[in-house]
Amino acid sequence: MLRDLTPQSVFMGVLAAFVGFASSFAVVLQGLRGVGASEVEAASGLMAAAIAMGLCGIVLSVRTKMPVSVAWSTPGAALLAISGSSEGGFSAAVGAFLICAILIVLSGLWRPFGKAVEAIPDSLANAMLAGILMSLCLAPFKAIAFNPWFGLPILLAWVAGNQINRFLGIPAALVAFVGVMVFGVDLPIGWHEKLTAAVVPAPAFVVPTFNLESILGIALPLFVVTMASQNIPGLAVLRANNYETKTGPLLWTTGLFSGVFAVLGSHAVNLAAITAAMLAGEDAGSDPAKRYTSAIVCGFTYIVFGLLAGVVTAFVSLAPGILIEAVAGLALIGAFSVAVLGAFKDEEQRPAAAVTFMAAASGITLFGISGAFWGLVAGALMLILTRKT
Repeated sequence: MLRDLTPQSVFMGVLAAFVGFASSFAVVLQGLRGVGASEVEAASGLMAAAIAMGLCGIVLSVRTKMPVSVAWSTPGAALLAISGSSEGGFSAAVGAFLICAILIVLSGLWRPFGKAVEAIPDSLANAMLAGILMSLCLAPFKAIAFNPWFGLPILLAWVAGNQINRFLGIPAALVAFVGVMVFGVDLPIGWHEKLTAAVVPAPAFVVPTFNLESILGIALPLFVVTMASQNIPGLAVLRANNYETKTGPLLWTTGLFSGVFAVLGSHAVNLAAITAAMLAGEDAGSDPAKRYTSAIVCGFTYIVFGLLAGVVTAFVSLAPGILIEAVAGLALIGAFSVAVLGAFKDEEQRPAAAVTFMAAASGITLFGISGAFWGLVAGALMLILTRKT
């Protein structure tokens, strides 16, 4: 493997890890808090997810000799952010994470199940995702209403970063966020000590519990958005770069790592799409047979970032909640726009997609089950009715 390392693969591996972590860690933290995680549990979950995707990417890349990029489920984290804590709190959410992981493993091991998942209409899956993301994508503008001196610098930095390079938008927003924190927010006495104490990560083992609310409201929607918006596009990116992939082993391996790290608070890891395009393309090296080393470098870098999760979480906890929501929302605007286009491109399925989108975006909770699940159910019923007529 060392003989296959090139300066290009090392640089692109580190860059991809930075983009993958920096662009969405705020979403993950917001999601874990949304389902009841304490600050310690959220830090543990962020650390576990980063280490899980690093290790999983290394294992798959070494085994397949392909640049297999693994990421945490960013749309899944957005789902958690709007789901709210169910009966049983964070332990019930962890139980849902385990159920989701088992479903991902099944989709890889049992092909009929995987085909059934793929049969879910793209319009409904995208509409559900767009509905989930919408409330978070409004957060940057709510932050401006909360305090223009806090919200505007973050938004303007994001715009300026995107003008330079689409990968620089969120890092620029994060720099602005830190600037607002340091120069604008009245930090509590002793905040330095809090950050110092968080340098050593503290894994928090969570005993999972299971109930119908969390399974229907968290596990099933988390599984659907992870498969539809992460795993399937991730496979497509590899194939577009002429890598012949075996779907089953890739899926069940990501499901296995998701399950193992779920008890530490990790919600789900999956095949990546954006960072996969970085690692599988020519920028990672001229020889396609050696690009797998870029994914291995990316994996080790993710692990390093994971070990810093305690400091990241401690610093973010000092900020007004709306500011970290604003950063998370900016990170999801691209995914939201893609999901909306995918939801409404088929004219015949637009009414069903609209019902799914509105139900998922409404934030309703019926019988303790979030609107994402009901949106998918309502959209499916609408699709059946419109097809019969």
